[in-house]
Amino acid sequence: MDLTVETFATEMAAALRNYERYVVCLDQVPEECSESLQSLMAKAINAYNGRAPGMRHGIALNRVLTIILSQTDGPRPLCGIYFNLHSPYSRKQAVPAAAQNA
Repeated sequence: MDLTVETFATEMAAALRNYERYVVCLDQVPEECSESLQSLMAKAINAYNGRAPGMRHGIALNRVLTIILSQTDGPRPLCGIYFNLHSPYSRKQAVPAAAQNA
C-alpha cells in the first residue's frame, strides 16, 4: 500500500477538530497547525517507509505535535496524533549548586 498524507486525512481532520476545540496554543493558530500536521505526516510516512529492519514505528514531531505511525498486521499502519502539552509560563527548574560545581 502506498502511504500518502491523504491516507490519514480522517485522523488529521479529527486532530484538527480537537485542536480547535480543546487546545490553547500561543504558538500556532489552527491554520498553522494544519500546515504543521501535513508536513509532519509526510515526515512520519518517510520515517515509517525508511525504518530499519525490526523497527515498527515512524515518528515525526515538533514543539506542538507528535505523529506516530505503527506497523500492524494489516496493510495500513495505525496513526497516533498527540498534542505536546506544555506551559510557556512554567518556570525552569534551578540547577542545584552541587551540579554547578561538578
